[in-house]
Amino acid sequence: MDTRGAPVAPEQDEEPRIELLRDADRDGAWILVVNGTPQSHVDLADPTYLDFEYVRRLGHVADLCAPAGRAIEALHLGAGALTLARYIAATRPGSRQRAVDNDQRVLDLVRRDLPLNRRSGVRAGVDDGRAWLERRHDGSADLVVRDVFAGARTPGHLTTAEFHAECARVLRPGGVYAANIGDGKGLAHTRAQVATAAEVLADVALIAEPSVLRGRRFGNLVLVASDRALPVDTLAHRAHRDPDMARVLAGPELRNFVAGAPPVHDATAEDSPEPPEGAFAR
Repeated sequence: MDTRGAPVAPEQDEEPRIELLRDADRDGAWILVVNGTPQSHVDLADPTYLDFEYVRRLGHVADLCAPAGRAIEALHLGAGALTLARYIAATRPGSRQRAVDNDQRVLDLVRRDLPLNRRSGVRAGVDDGRAWLERRHDGSADLVVRDVFAGARTPGHLTTAEFHAECARVLRPGGVYAANIGDGKGLAHTRAQVATAAEVLADVALIAEPSVLRGRRFGNLVLVASDRALPVDTLAHRAHRDPDMARVLAGPELRNFVAGAPPVHDATAEDSPEPPEGAFAR
């Protein structure tokens, strides 16, 4: 995908620098870029088109969290350009979705230049993701998605067992939690995140490209967890058929991957690793 093109209304007066770039390969499609890192891709003409591979995997999770076409209630920690929320609104009409972002300027830019249909059922606001989650009602969501980055790192307070317990609290029985993780060599952060989720929720799986799973390059991994058995075989089939073929780790294979990594708690939490320069260049 070629992202060359004049930015639309870049915000250059203060950090972080936020801009929208046209996708030269798709009419009506845009890339939200924050401090040079692509954060979201949106196709206004076709919200079911998911360009970023990790968002496509989150889309698989959303597809499988309830019977096809059934409306759900979803919470999105990390709004960005609301790509996944748009996808759910298109594939599950009538869904009620709430999103939160920590940057008012991002939401203002998205609302102005990438507006949602008023009947989409999506509402977005500005707050700290964990503080916002703590105010949600018990058992109020079918899906909770964590896709939060301050710059290119996930804040530590959104990686802990205490945070995951809040996610479990707001999920309905059988609800699903999904998180976008950025990690690289050694995957120590990812192993700890799997161990942390497993401390709170009964079944956990991990989706990523083989080269990322082996720690050969920095990339995105999608963690999925629930209090019920996850549809691992179906997830694996979908991930394998993606343009950027991915693997799913679950069960004994995932436990071996974790290899005794300790869960993360509030007292010891750290931000996710800093990606190397150019890791997410498009």
